[in-house]
Amino acid sequence: MPNEAVVQETDGSVWQTKHVYAMAGLCLIVGLAIGYLFRGSQSSPLPLPTQSESSSQPAAIPNAMGGHMPTIEQMKQMADKKAAPLLEKLKSDPYNSDLLIEVGKIYNSTHQFKEAAGYYDKALQVTPNNVAIRTEMASCLYYSGDVDGAISQLQQSLRYDPKDANSLFNLGMVRWQGKKDSQGALAAWQELLKSNPQLSADRKATVEKLMADVQMGTKN
Repeated sequence: MPNEAVVQETDGSVWQTKHVYAMAGLCLIVGLAIGYLFRGSQSSPLPLPTQSESSSQPAAIPNAMGGHMPTIEQMKQMADKKAAPLLEKLKSDPYNSDLLIEVGKIYNSTHQFKEAAGYYDKALQVTPNNVAIRTEMASCLYYSGDVDGAISQLQQSLRYDPKDANSLFNLGMVRWQGKKDSQGALAAWQELLKSNPQLSADRKATVEKLMADVQMGTKN
C-alpha cells in the first residue's frame, strides 16, 4: 500500500500556474510545502531532495499544462525581480514583518527555500508567536535539507500553540520522512487527533490512513 501525504496547494503564483506534483528529485514544483492539513490535497509522499539534486541546474522541462517549467535558476531570477520592490521598501522599514513574510513567500513559491527561510526568520524575530509562518519556515528548512532545523521550528511552534494541527501534522511528516522515526511520527499524529477533536471526518481519515501506513511499515 503506498504512503500518502497532504501537500499545500497554492494558486496565483508569479506565473499564474497551479501545480501539486510529487517531489521528483529536482525540486521544480511551484507552490510546494510539506503538508497543511487544513489547506491541502492528497498526493504522493515527498522525499527530501539530496544536496546534489537541490543544487543542480537542469534545462527547462515540459509541464502537464503545456509549455515548459522554468529552471531553478530562471525561477530565482523571476523571484528576485518580483521581490525587488518589497526589498526596496524594507531598506527604510527593515522590521516590517508583513513585508518580510511577503518576500519569504515569493522565494518559497519559487523553491528558493534557503532564501525564504531567511526572510521568515527575520519576520519571526519581530513576531515570534506567528505559528503559521514558523511552520512555513520549517517546511523551507526541510526542503533545503535541514531536517533537524525543521523539527526544532515545529517544536517551537508547538510551544506557542500545543494544539496547532498543522505543526503536529508536519512534525509527524518530518519525523517519518526525514528521520525515519516511525514512533515519533505516530506520537505527533496521536497528539493531533487527541487535541483536535473538531477535525472533519476526511481530515481525520487522512491522519489515520498515514498512521496505518506507518504501523504497517514497522511490521514489515
